Amino acid sequence: MTTNPVKASDVMVQALENEGVERIFGIPGEENLDFVESLRESSIELIITRHEQAAAFMAATYGRLTGKPGVCLTTLGPGALNLATGAAYANLGGMPVVMITGQKGIRTAEQARFQIVNTVAAMGPLTKSTHQITSATMIPTMVREAFRVAQDERPGPVHLELPEDIAATPVYNFELIPPHRMIQPVAPDASLEAAAKIIREAERPLLMLGADASRAGCRLPLAEFVPRVGIPYFTTQMGKGSVSGSSELYMGTAALTERDYVHDAIESADVIVTIGHDTTEKPPFTMDEDGPTVVHLNFRAAVVEQVYFPQLEVVGDLGPTLNRLADLLEGQVPNAQALLPMRSGILAKIEEGSTEHRFTPQRIIHDVRAVMPVDGIVALDNGMYKIWFARNYRTTRANTLLLDNALATMGAGLPSAIAAKLTHPECRVMAVAGDGGFMMNSQEMETAVRLGLDLVVLILEDSGYGMIQWKQAVDGFPDFGLQFGNPDFVTYAESYGAKGRRLDNVDDLQGALETAFEEGGVQLIVIPIDYSENQRVLTEELRNR
Repeated sequence: MTTNPVKASDVMVQALENEGVERIFGIPGEENLDFVESLRESSIELIITRHEQAAAFMAATYGRLTGKPGVCLTTLGPGALNLATGAAYANLGGMPVVMITGQKGIRTAEQARFQIVNTVAAMGPLTKSTHQITSATMIPTMVREAFRVAQDERPGPVHLELPEDIAATPVYNFELIPPHRMIQPVAPDASLEAAAKIIREAERPLLMLGADASRAGCRLPLAEFVPRVGIPYFTTQMGKGSVSGSSELYMGTAALTERDYVHDAIESADVIVTIGHDTTEKPPFTMDEDGPTVVHLNFRAAVVEQVYFPQLEVVGDLGPTLNRLADLLEGQVPNAQALLPMRSGILAKIEEGSTEHRFTPQRIIHDVRAVMPVDGIVALDNGMYKIWFARNYRTTRANTLLLDNALATMGAGLPSAIAAKLTHPECRVMAVAGDGGFMMNSQEMETAVRLGLDLVVLILEDSGYGMIQWKQAVDGFPDFGLQFGNPDFVTYAESYGAKGRRLDNVDDLQGALETAFEEGGVQLIVIPIDYSENQRVLTEELRNR
């Protein structure tokens, strides 16, 4: 409680400090200059980005890595609307974010409708909650509620609009609301016992680990659950690393919906236990009435879809749920490892091509894996290489391969890598992007250089939108409309003060990546990529199996 008048923007910043906010990403405008001034005298670091979309990607990545809401800031109108893709990215990806935008004064209209759009309405379909702050005295309550909603099931983005006249309002009395711990409900015994019965009686059980299995509160219980029950598992793209890929029970990752080698095990299973699966992620397999029994374990109930309609749901906090289910199953699943003999054959097929003397996706991934320690973070943009990384890149820790298989937007790779490095400065961090995705937010190279980050950026150059070219060919359409030109990426990197190099020999790749990490600073390496493997492996080989 205070009796000394302060500006409402000061209250807003103190409320953010009260939530433990360490940094805010974004681009201010004239409508939030009071807020920026309040930030200047606070403990919160303001990270200026070069595009609002990138700020949203950075805030979302912080939320993904920590479980705490990332925060981003923009002005009104065009700046606020540039958050739209980032809001959808966080919403579909289940990443907690608080987005703060400015607005013209709401008690007067001195500039009429200049730059004004209804940002609150625009954010409605893209966020969990969106509100305009109309009273300075409501700021502590609204900030606390925004952070609660952003973290509550299912985590996602929340939007607050702070008009400039409200931000400048004097506040004489306010009281911050302490953050409180949220304890998720635990799955009821009846559902746990029903799930245990199905799993005990399974002839060929299989576990599937989805995106929500990568959350911080789930990792240790899950790492203990899998060996206790002894059932082999595969992961979705966003579930990679939730249990170490070096486990002898790891069967692979479902990078495609069907026909890949891991689907041999999926199609052979009579019971699939999905842990942390959300159908916003592209389907890792398709259910049908003749398929296996599916048991759904997650923080929330399943969304019934044409391709996903589990026969049993166990809903509750995954940590205690897994611990209790393991108690019911340990040593009591006689056919736990019935599918395990398929493992070596599946993984051997995935590893093929990793020692080619060409810039194949398999060889590139092999060399990237060789220079990344177990805690190293690879942030992928979106493109054809994402499928290959999902199939071939073996992860041993959760959230060390950051990919987006929900919105699957291009342009997120470099901003996500910047946020990852700021969040985990002790870790090696690499951004991997195609030339198309990189150029969508390449201006953030300046942000990385200005912040003095040690960051490696690997660009895979094919002068076209490779994933769509592959799909175009698979569908029998002629090659048309998907090619473009590129700048000289080495010169481009150097113009930002980064170091750039181009490689023409794949045998130089591993050494160049290692050197880049050892030298430090922002390092850009551009290489060609041989996407003929798309047709040879992902189309012809898998089609003709």
